[in-house]
Amino acid sequence: MNHRLTLNNSPFAGRTGRGVRVAVVDSGIAAGHPHIGPVAGGVSLIEAAVDALDYRDRLGHGTAVAAAIREKAPDAELLAVRLFDLELRATAGNLAQAIRWAADHGAHLINLSLGTPNVERSELLSEAVGYAAACGAIVIAALEQHGARMYPGALDGVVGVLICSECARDEMFVVEAALPALRIYASGYPRPIPGVPPELNFSGVSFAVANATGFLARLLEDQPASVGRLRELLTIEESGVGG
Repeated sequence: MNHRLTLNNSPFAGRTGRGVRVAVVDSGIAAGHPHIGPVAGGVSLIEAAVDALDYRDRLGHGTAVAAAIREKAPDAELLAVRLFDLELRATAGNLAQAIRWAADHGAHLINLSLGTPNVERSELLSEAVGYAAACGAIVIAALEQHGARMYPGALDGVVGVLICSECARDEMFVVEAALPALRIYASGYPRPIPGVPPELNFSGVSFAVANATGFLARLLEDQPASVGRLRELLTIEESGVGG
């Protein structure tokens, strides 16, 4: 059985994510976009990048991810970690580097709207996740895609997110059976674009992760960042139960 939680109920109501720093590891962020506003800074980890501080988004994916987070946690700080260039592909080594960079730069939450099904990369990614946890950062990542387990989303210490086709964008479900691990179902739709039908917008587990991160950024306002604390906050108060 799962706990159903919405933005309008405790423990989310009245919170905005103020003071929570969220690293978006993706294709960059278009700072100043109407759905984004200011960005606290960032880096490009693309090997061919001329400027290591050029985190501008060439694909739009990272901006859409950041917009979904910003919608739910409007006062959170966003860090752009540009991992993708002109396609959504990167090495596990670069991903581990991105996790470590985000942790070193004060991220409380590290949004990974991505993952790899290659279990051979799990040890490398597990080390990066452990490093982030030691720095006080929580990794949030896709748990499954097309039926395949994804890494680092399936690792211990990572908040694994699954897509929920029936979830509204302002609600999520906590999987009780997964405790003490933290597993969340969330909507796979990003922030709507005026005049653009949902079927023509981005969708998928990437945005389930982003929506979950927005929820958790709001939840961590004035709270220490740890998976254990998140579990406590999400299970102390039940806003309702869904199956």
